[in-house]
Amino acid sequence: MVPPHLSARHLVAFVELAEARSFTRAAKRCHLSQPAFSALIRGLEESLGARLFDRDTRTVALTTEGALFLDSARRLLADLQHAVEDLQDHVARRRGRVCIAVLPALAAGWLPDVLAEFRQQHPGVAVDVQDVLSEHCVAHVRSGRADFAVAATRSSASDLLTERFCADPYHLVCRIDHPLARVRRPTLSHLAGHPFIHLARHSSVRPPLEQALFPAQLQEVMALEQLATVAGMVRAGLGVTVVPELTLFAFQHPELQRRALDAPGLVREIFVVRRSDRSLSSAAQGLLELMEARRPRPSPTSRRRAERAGLP
Repeated sequence: MVPPHLSARHLVAFVELAEARSFTRAAKRCHLSQPAFSALIRGLEESLGARLFDRDTRTVALTTEGALFLDSARRLLADLQHAVEDLQDHVARRRGRVCIAVLPALAAGWLPDVLAEFRQQHPGVAVDVQDVLSEHCVAHVRSGRADFAVAATRSSASDLLTERFCADPYHLVCRIDHPLARVRRPTLSHLAGHPFIHLARHSSVRPPLEQALFPAQLQEVMALEQLATVAGMVRAGLGVTVVPELTLFAFQHPELQRRALDAPGLVREIFVVRRSDRSLSSAAQGLLELMEARRPRPSPTSRRRAERAGLP
């Protein structure tokens, strides 16, 4: 059991006296008066229940017990110094690890440039990215596998904090030779009668679209899991699709036309989710701050239409 009154100051004083072999010189090194320094050594010996030094008016020498304790004291001070430096490195974001869960489309399209900037600023901080669907993003935060998440889920659970991150407006995607490619301001009503390619029901893309369409339904020809697959099917002329702006990187192809959809209120809300009972590490807080500073902004067309609709 560690004596309750033993401190790093006692260990420093002990090592300095062992090396200087003089109370006067050791007290000066510790920036203490000699009486205060002598009191430290006396308090250390009392705490340990052992005499550590033999001293007379001329010499100071380690006892057998003192010599036995010297290596341990040096090791304890070195370990303490290492722990302090390690903590300072983490606080200063020179070292550390951050784990985040992010929607796959954001992880593939928007996030890489942000992480490249963060790594340039903090090369010693490792970042783990879990590119998973919204429900898994939230589960990873709740279980502690992720420090925070960026997901299309607003949670009211008491153990989670949810803050709005950005709005993701929707766009029509079709072949360049499709009749809808000539419509300058496509609306949801323009989709009627055209074969439509949906993303799967568990995708965060689909619920806002179905809510905006209700009670109307589209002429669905297939529902797919992957954006790249949807893009391939649209490119082949099997149908059109409607997807959020942050997924459009997957539809960059000379045979595809992309147009902002004139559908007031049709947006996918993106949120930052974190635990309410835990503060973020310095590294995680730094990454979140950068992500917020570089948060996605709607295209000028989407922004103008949102403003006309009175949306934030």
